[in-house]
Amino acid sequence: MPSQVIQWFPGHMAKTRRLMQENLSKVDVLIEVLDARIPRSSRNPEIHRIAGQKPMLTLLNKAGLASQAATDLWVAHFKSNGDYVLPIDCVSGDGIKKIPDAIREVLAEKVERYREKGMEGRRLRAMIVGIPNVGKSSLINRLCGSGKTKVENRPGVTMTKQWVGTDIGLDLMDMPGVLWPKFDDAKVGENLAFTGAIKDQILDTEELAMLLCARLNRLCPALLAARYKLNEEDLRDLDGYDLLALIGKKRGMLVSGGETDFARTANMLLDEFRHAVIGRITLEKPTKD
Repeated sequence: MPSQVIQWFPGHMAKTRRLMQENLSKVDVLIEVLDARIPRSSRNPEIHRIAGQKPMLTLLNKAGLASQAATDLWVAHFKSNGDYVLPIDCVSGDGIKKIPDAIREVLAEKVERYREKGMEGRRLRAMIVGIPNVGKSSLINRLCGSGKTKVENRPGVTMTKQWVGTDIGLDLMDMPGVLWPKFDDAKVGENLAFTGAIKDQILDTEELAMLLCARLNRLCPALLAARYKLNEEDLRDLDGYDLLALIGKKRGMLVSGGETDFARTANMLLDEFRHAVIGRITLEKPTKD
């Protein structure tokens, strides 16, 4: 299943690796954009290997779709590891105004050196990195105050690097969003598929929705029951298939004979999860590294 849709776009990863390596010396800081619902799964390990000691600011985007309590735990986790981190939401704009100060905190020593040399106010350069569909282009448009980059709610829109200037003293280099060639943990592949980082067109969305049903039934049965008018006690004995079938029947998504239309129900469930219609849900919690 999604965990098997692993060997894809290795050429794109190689191209992005090359672009990063060629341009790393041209920037002062990396801005890593993660999905607040899956901070661990959305962190491309290749990026950190390439970045080396380059200063980095980690942004937990889509925080408005994630559990607030879980996001607080993730922020504390990153900070305990010495990372600079900020939760944001590019749709609502929450946290965006804090980014310039956060970057200057990350680059405090360099900014001070510029000031001592009489170069206070010198423009800084940042490379924006992250997986597909995590919100890099939306972030740039927020920082620029206008739609300067192509934004669509699907992975793989930005295909080449591009420089964009802002009025906050920061020039941004947007990089293509790519996944790494192999996931060591099957749940990573599932999480990326649930949140839309992997294109639905190359997945079995019905099986994906069944997996999501089973996961939500474990993580937040009360939210699932409330959204689809289910009896929470009955959910305990249902697997993903039976749960998706029940949700489809509750919604009247049926084919001839009164059976569930699994294709329609799957698409509806995935869409409602991705837009937090079911509730603000985080799929993974931090653990000690």
